[in-house]
Amino acid sequence: MPEKDYTYYDFTISLCSACLRRVDAKIIFEQDKVFMVKHCPEHGREKVLIATDIAYYKNTRNYNKPSEAPLKTNTQTHYGCPYDCGLCQDHEQHSCLSVIEVTDRCNLTCPTCYAMSSPHYGRHRTLEEIERMLDIIVANEGQPDVVQISGGEPTIHPQFFEILDIAKKKPIRHLMLNTNGIRIAKDKEFAARLATYMPDFEVYLQFDSFKPEVLEQMRGKDLTDIRRQALNNLNELDLSTTLVVTLQKGLNDDEIGKIIDYALQQKCVRGVTLQPVQIAGRTEGFDPATDRITLTEVRQQILAQTSVFNEHDLIPVPCNPDALMMGYALKLGGQAFPLTRFVDPAVLLNNSKNTIVYEQDEALHKHVLKIFSTGISTDAAVGDMQSLLCCLPQIQAPGLNYNNLFRVVIMRFIDAYDFDVRAIKKSCVHIVHKDGRIIPFETMNLFYRDEKEEYLRTIIDDYSPKITTHERSI
Repeated sequence: MPEKDYTYYDFTISLCSACLRRVDAKIIFEQDKVFMVKHCPEHGREKVLIATDIAYYKNTRNYNKPSEAPLKTNTQTHYGCPYDCGLCQDHEQHSCLSVIEVTDRCNLTCPTCYAMSSPHYGRHRTLEEIERMLDIIVANEGQPDVVQISGGEPTIHPQFFEILDIAKKKPIRHLMLNTNGIRIAKDKEFAARLATYMPDFEVYLQFDSFKPEVLEQMRGKDLTDIRRQALNNLNELDLSTTLVVTLQKGLNDDEIGKIIDYALQQKCVRGVTLQPVQIAGRTEGFDPATDRITLTEVRQQILAQTSVFNEHDLIPVPCNPDALMMGYALKLGGQAFPLTRFVDPAVLLNNSKNTIVYEQDEALHKHVLKIFSTGISTDAAVGDMQSLLCCLPQIQAPGLNYNNLFRVVIMRFIDAYDFDVRAIKKSCVHIVHKDGRIIPFETMNLFYRDEKEEYLRTIIDDYSPKITTHERSI
């Protein structure tokens, strides 16, 4: 019998990238890569690259663990994922990170923007609306792990600091500001006031490239001086900061190592988050056939472009292993020492919470500190542990704190091309819709923004579920 030139691995439900209707899809291994193959009755066959490392892709299944549900759900399951978002009762993960968009407007009109923001788009949310959104998160989560104040550009909201004051009064463990950094760069008093919200406050700073031409293509203008001045101001204040890099293949993926190395030299920077472009919203000049970059390609670029991490340091995150990868290092004296390789995966799977903020996980934090406290004397360490500790200054483990940790995260936001219902059900980055629903980031940008909901209704009108809500949830 003839043998096919690929290996069949799995089956899932995906979307047609043209009409966004659900279609069957199979996962195959071919020429050392992982592809999704799907067929729409109207738009035909699609073959989409979803991973360039078969071993890593298969290993993500080993990082799966029992789901952690929110305290309550907000919508019923009727049409099936992804047409019931809110969170529905069939979603498999609580909100590790909850996003509140306090404004639709921005002081830029970026050619790459999932929210379609601009200086004249939409409106600012009222304080009453924003507090209601925060209360919805608290009702779902109890004590939310991370709440991100976002937009648009949140710092242009006329009542910005009142928003932070309201948020800080809620039982939120960690508050994050998502910003392009323009106001931080231009207004030192503004930056200084931000610092008064520490501890448990962080700046999530857009930082895509060192190249003016790349920034002009992605952000519409050269922001290199703005980025550097913003970081100078944040460094002076030692205000905890994560650099956020939106990645497009062939445009700025060659700068991954340089950005990580640069981040490690910044006093205030606690990590780098790498986000491949999600094909949603405004993606001017973006060709999905050539410009998409997968999570595994980003991981391979980290390994190729930096000397800090090896393949054992960059591992799936259990809350959503298909979409999140992380690696930790210890920052000491201007150097970085990787940590993740010394953490038994069983600790992540059996003793830690489902969260993307591992430095706040007491069980894992104690485990990491134990590594160093038991190895202060190098003759007590073995193997790689001994090699690491002999390079470290003599330190006392209890003195380590959040400022010493540095993390690299790849955050893949699935779109219609690589949509996999199995992974979407574990999405843990959620946006609070202006009507109060809590919606996964991925499906929010595909279906639940303004006029997109009108199109979703046409899909639902054409869809006749064959099983009841009760049967589906059993």
